[in-house]
Amino acid sequence: MAKESVDVLIEGGKATAAPPLGPALGPLGVNIGQVVQDINKKTDSFKGMQVPVKVTVDSDTKEYEITIGTPPASALIKKEAGVQKGAGNPLTEKVADLKIEQIIKIAKMKEDNLLGKDTKQKVKEIMGTCQAMGVLVEGVPALEAIGQVNQGKFDEEIASGKTELSAEEQKEMEEEKKRLQEELKARREEFLAKANSILKTMEGKTSNDKRKKLEEADIPGPIIHELVPSEKEEKK
Repeated sequence: MAKESVDVLIEGGKATAAPPLGPALGPLGVNIGQVVQDINKKTDSFKGMQVPVKVTVDSDTKEYEITIGTPPASALIKKEAGVQKGAGNPLTEKVADLKIEQIIKIAKMKEDNLLGKDTKQKVKEIMGTCQAMGVLVEGVPALEAIGQVNQGKFDEEIASGKTELSAEEQKEMEEEKKRLQEELKARREEFLAKANSILKTMEGKTSNDKRKKLEEADIPGPIIHELVPSEKEEKK
Protein backbone atom coordinates (compact mmCIF):
# COMPACT_ATOMS: atom_id res chain seq x y z
CA MET A 1 0.00 0.00 0.00
CA ALA A 2 2.01 2.96 -1.35
CA LYS A 3 1.45 6.44 -0.05
CA GLU A 4 2.43 9.76 -1.51
CA SER A 5 2.40 13.11 0.21
CA VAL A 6 2.22 16.77 -0.74
CA ASP A 7 3.58 19.49 1.54
CA VAL A 8 2.44 23.06 0.96
CA LEU A 9 2.19 26.37 2.78
CA ILE A 10 -1.19 28.07 2.46
CA GLU A 11 -3.04 30.96 4.04
CA GLY A 12 -5.45 29.69 6.67
CA GLY A 13 -8.94 29.12 5.27
CA LYS A 14 -7.94 30.19 1.76
CA ALA A 15 -6.62 27.09 0.03
CA THR A 16 -7.54 26.85 -3.68
CA ALA A 17 -7.00 24.46 -6.56
CA ALA A 18 -4.48 26.92 -7.99
CA PRO A 19 -0.73 26.35 -7.59
CA PRO A 20 0.93 25.09 -5.54
CA LEU A 21 -1.79 22.77 -4.23
CA GLY A 22 -3.86 21.85 -7.29
CA PRO A 23 -1.04 20.83 -9.66
CA ALA A 24 0.63 18.83 -6.89
CA LEU A 25 -2.56 16.89 -6.08
CA GLY A 26 -3.67 16.36 -9.70
CA PRO A 27 -1.43 13.35 -10.47
CA LEU A 28 -2.52 11.63 -7.25
CA GLY A 29 -6.09 11.11 -8.48
CA VAL A 30 -7.96 12.63 -5.52
CA ASN A 31 -10.98 14.92 -5.59
CA ILE A 32 -9.07 18.21 -5.46
CA GLY A 33 -12.16 20.27 -4.68
CA GLN A 34 -12.97 18.09 -1.67
CA VAL A 35 -9.38 18.21 -0.41
CA VAL A 36 -9.35 22.01 -0.69
CA GLN A 37 -12.64 22.22 1.18
CA ASP A 38 -11.37 19.96 3.97
CA ILE A 39 -8.15 21.95 4.28
CA ASN A 40 -10.06 25.20 4.58
CA LYS A 41 -12.25 23.77 7.33
CA LYS A 42 -9.21 22.63 9.27
CA THR A 43 -7.31 25.91 8.86
CA ASP A 44 -10.17 28.37 9.25
CA SER A 45 -8.96 29.44 12.70
CA PHE A 46 -5.61 30.47 11.19
CA LYS A 47 -6.97 33.13 8.82
CA GLY A 48 -4.37 35.68 7.87
CA MET A 49 -1.47 33.34 8.69
CA GLN A 50 0.63 30.98 6.60
CA VAL A 51 0.01 27.39 7.68
CA PRO A 52 2.01 24.27 6.77
CA VAL A 53 -0.27 21.55 5.36
CA LYS A 54 0.55 17.94 4.47
CA VAL A 55 -1.79 15.80 2.37
CA THR A 56 -0.99 12.07 2.41
CA VAL A 57 -2.73 10.01 -0.29
CA ASP A 58 -3.11 6.21 -0.52
CA SER A 59 -2.18 5.42 -4.13
CA ASP A 60 -4.53 2.40 -4.26
CA THR A 61 -7.69 3.61 -2.54
CA LYS A 62 -7.23 7.37 -3.14
CA GLU A 63 -8.12 7.97 0.46
CA TYR A 64 -6.26 10.92 1.96
CA GLU A 65 -5.25 12.31 5.31
CA ILE A 66 -4.67 16.00 6.01
CA THR A 67 -2.16 17.05 8.66
CA ILE A 68 -2.13 20.68 9.71
CA GLY A 69 0.95 22.27 11.21
CA THR A 70 0.79 25.47 13.20
CA PRO A 71 2.15 28.93 12.39
CA PRO A 72 5.08 30.23 14.46
CA ALA A 73 4.28 31.26 18.03
CA SER A 74 5.01 34.87 17.07
CA ALA A 75 2.29 34.76 14.39
CA LEU A 76 -0.23 33.32 16.85
CA ILE A 77 0.67 36.00 19.41
CA LYS A 78 0.13 38.76 16.82
CA LYS A 79 -3.22 37.26 15.88
CA GLU A 80 -4.39 37.08 19.50
CA ALA A 81 -3.09 40.59 20.17
CA GLY A 82 -4.62 42.01 17.01
CA VAL A 83 -1.38 43.67 15.88
CA GLN A 84 0.54 43.54 12.62
CA LYS A 85 4.01 43.38 14.15
CA GLY A 86 5.92 43.29 17.40
CA ALA A 87 7.75 46.20 18.98
CA GLY A 88 10.82 47.66 17.28
CA ASN A 89 12.48 47.83 20.69
CA PRO A 90 10.71 45.37 23.01
CA LEU A 91 12.60 46.62 26.06
CA THR A 92 11.07 50.09 25.86
CA GLU A 93 8.02 49.67 23.62
CA LYS A 94 4.87 47.66 24.32
CA VAL A 95 2.41 46.99 21.52
CA ALA A 96 -0.30 44.91 23.21
CA ASP A 97 -1.39 43.15 26.39
CA LEU A 98 -2.57 39.52 26.39
CA LYS A 99 -4.63 37.72 28.99
CA ILE A 100 -3.39 34.47 30.53
CA GLU A 101 -6.20 32.59 28.74
CA GLN A 102 -4.76 33.68 25.40
CA ILE A 103 -1.29 32.53 26.41
CA ILE A 104 -2.72 29.13 27.41
CA LYS A 105 -4.54 28.93 24.07
CA ILE A 106 -1.34 29.55 22.11
CA ALA A 107 0.60 27.10 24.29
CA LYS A 108 -1.99 24.40 23.51
CA MET A 109 -1.90 25.15 19.80
CA LYS A 110 1.89 24.86 19.79
CA GLU A 111 2.20 22.09 22.39
CA ASP A 112 3.79 19.58 20.01
CA ASN A 113 6.51 22.07 19.09
CA LEU A 114 7.37 23.32 22.58
CA LEU A 115 10.01 21.90 24.89
CA GLY A 116 8.12 22.19 28.18
CA LYS A 117 7.09 18.98 29.94
CA ASP A 118 3.69 20.35 30.98
CA THR A 119 1.31 23.19 30.19
CA LYS A 120 2.84 25.43 32.84
CA GLN A 121 6.30 25.15 31.27
CA LYS A 122 4.87 25.68 27.79
CA VAL A 123 2.98 28.77 28.94
CA LYS A 124 6.31 30.24 30.09
CA GLU A 125 7.84 29.52 26.69
CA ILE A 126 5.08 31.50 24.98
CA MET A 127 5.56 34.32 27.48
CA GLY A 128 9.24 34.34 26.54
CA THR A 129 8.25 34.99 22.93
CA CYS A 130 5.92 37.77 24.11
CA GLN A 131 8.88 39.38 25.88
CA ALA A 132 10.85 39.43 22.63
CA MET A 133 7.91 41.06 20.83
CA GLY A 134 7.08 43.78 23.35
CA VAL A 135 3.77 42.15 24.34
CA LEU A 136 2.62 42.45 27.95
CA VAL A 137 0.89 39.62 29.80
CA GLU A 138 -1.86 40.53 32.26
CA GLY A 139 -0.63 44.11 32.35
CA VAL A 140 3.02 43.41 33.19
CA PRO A 141 6.19 42.70 31.16
CA ALA A 142 6.29 39.06 30.10
CA LEU A 143 9.41 38.34 32.17
CA GLU A 144 7.55 39.51 35.26
CA ALA A 145 4.60 37.33 34.26
CA ILE A 146 6.94 34.33 34.03
CA GLY A 147 7.94 35.04 37.63
CA GLN A 148 4.26 35.10 38.59
CA VAL A 149 3.77 31.71 36.91
CA ASN A 150 6.67 30.36 38.98
CA GLN A 151 4.97 31.71 42.10
CA GLY A 152 1.74 29.89 41.21
CA LYS A 153 -0.38 32.94 40.45
CA PHE A 154 -1.96 31.39 37.34
CA ASP A 155 -2.14 27.77 38.52
CA GLU A 156 -5.96 27.80 38.59
CA GLU A 157 -6.27 29.18 35.06
CA ILE A 158 -3.67 26.77 33.69
CA ALA A 159 -5.33 23.79 35.40
CA SER A 160 -8.77 24.76 34.07
CA GLY A 161 -7.46 25.02 30.51
CA LYS A 162 -9.72 28.00 29.84
CA THR A 163 -8.72 29.64 26.56
CA GLU A 164 -11.58 31.95 25.65
CA LEU A 165 -12.21 35.51 26.83
CA SER A 166 -15.49 36.96 27.98
CA ALA A 167 -16.96 39.94 26.10
CA GLU A 168 -15.86 42.17 28.95
CA GLU A 169 -12.29 40.84 28.86
CA GLN A 170 -12.14 41.33 25.10
CA LYS A 171 -13.30 44.92 25.53
CA GLU A 172 -10.65 45.54 28.20
CA MET A 173 -7.97 44.10 25.93
CA GLU A 174 -8.99 46.31 23.01
CA GLU A 175 -8.97 49.40 25.21
CA GLU A 176 -5.51 48.52 26.53
CA LYS A 177 -4.20 47.91 23.01
CA LYS A 178 -5.53 51.31 21.94
CA ARG A 179 -3.82 52.97 24.91
CA LEU A 180 -0.51 51.27 24.17
CA GLN A 181 -0.69 52.23 20.50
CA GLU A 182 -1.34 55.86 21.45
CA GLU A 183 1.68 55.74 23.77
CA LEU A 184 3.84 54.35 20.96
CA LYS A 185 2.67 57.10 18.63
CA ALA A 186 3.44 59.78 21.22
CA ARG A 187 6.90 58.33 21.92
CA ARG A 188 7.65 58.20 18.19
CA GLU A 189 6.70 61.85 17.79
CA GLU A 190 8.96 62.77 20.72
CA PHE A 191 11.90 60.86 19.23
CA LEU A 192 11.30 62.39 15.80
CA ALA A 193 11.27 65.90 17.24
CA LYS A 194 14.45 65.22 19.21
CA ALA A 195 16.18 63.64 16.21
CA ASN A 196 15.25 66.45 13.82
CA SER A 197 16.48 69.00 16.34
CA ILE A 198 19.86 67.24 16.48
CA LEU A 199 20.07 66.95 12.69
CA LYS A 200 19.52 70.69 12.27
CA THR A 201 22.79 71.28 14.11
CA MET A 202 24.68 68.84 11.88
CA GLU A 203 24.18 70.20 8.40
CA GLY A 204 27.12 69.29 6.18
CA LYS A 205 28.15 66.35 8.37
CA THR A 206 28.40 62.83 6.95
CA SER A 207 25.62 60.29 7.36
CA ASN A 208 27.84 58.23 9.64
CA ASP A 209 28.45 61.23 11.91
CA LYS A 210 24.75 61.98 12.04
CA ARG A 211 23.81 58.38 12.78
CA LYS A 212 26.42 58.16 15.53
CA LYS A 213 25.11 61.34 17.15
CA LEU A 214 21.52 60.06 17.04
CA GLU A 215 22.60 56.75 18.54
CA GLU A 216 24.33 58.61 21.38
CA ALA A 217 21.05 60.44 21.99
CA ASP A 218 19.25 57.06 22.33
CA ILE A 219 17.13 57.57 19.22
CA PRO A 220 15.63 54.18 18.23
CA GLY A 221 17.31 52.43 15.31
CA PRO A 222 14.26 52.37 12.99
CA ILE A 223 13.88 56.16 13.30
CA ILE A 224 17.60 56.70 12.65
CA HIS A 225 17.34 54.46 9.59
CA GLU A 226 14.28 56.41 8.41
CA LEU A 227 15.84 59.87 8.83
CA VAL A 228 19.46 59.11 7.92
CA PRO A 229 20.03 56.21 5.51
CA SER A 230 23.49 54.71 5.71
CA GLU A 231 26.07 55.90 3.19
CA LYS A 232 25.89 52.50 1.49
CA GLU A 233 22.13 52.91 0.94
CA GLU A 234 22.56 56.48 -0.31
CA LYS A 235 24.89 55.24 -3.07
CA LYS A 236 22.34 52.76 -4.41
